[in-house]
Amino acid sequence: MNTCFSDHLVGDAVALLSELRLRSLMLTTAESCTGGLVCGLLTEIPGSSAVLERGIVAYSNAAKTELLGVDTSVIARCGAVSEAVARAMADGALARAPVDIAVSVTGIAGPEGGNLEKPVGLVYISVAHRGSATLCQEYRFGNLQRHAIRLASVREAVAMVRKKLVECPPTEPKA
Repeated sequence: MNTCFSDHLVGDAVALLSELRLRSLMLTTAESCTGGLVCGLLTEIPGSSAVLERGIVAYSNAAKTELLGVDTSVIARCGAVSEAVARAMADGALARAPVDIAVSVTGIAGPEGGNLEKPVGLVYISVAHRGSATLCQEYRFGNLQRHAIRLASVREAVAMVRKKLVECPPTEPKA
């Protein structure tokens, strides 16, 4: 397949889409620092529209609030790059779309924007699934080049959705 993503990453995406299809689950993405790359990876695979409902790029704080319902007080208190905001993004995407599962990504891809508390390469990924607790993970990829941080985030987002699917028992296929 001719794509801008690695063969390994495409293979992981194919496996994720197959699992979603097998379980008759719909997915949405809510992305900040990845700028839609998770959704972009999934749409590289023919037939992804059977399980991918939408992708939301909420790059600014205003977009996180308007599109995903992230409370401005949470952003003010914790910062846009935080576990609380990643969880709120995933939960908001799940609440606003006719889907079963949502993945969110927020982070600092650099080269600017980091500090001692929140360095470049800090990323939070969250996965929300109807009927189960929202999963959130912090990643510290280090001060890599911007594209490397973004692609590492995409890789981990796909892996986290797959992990969440393993944790959640299969539901009866939809009629």
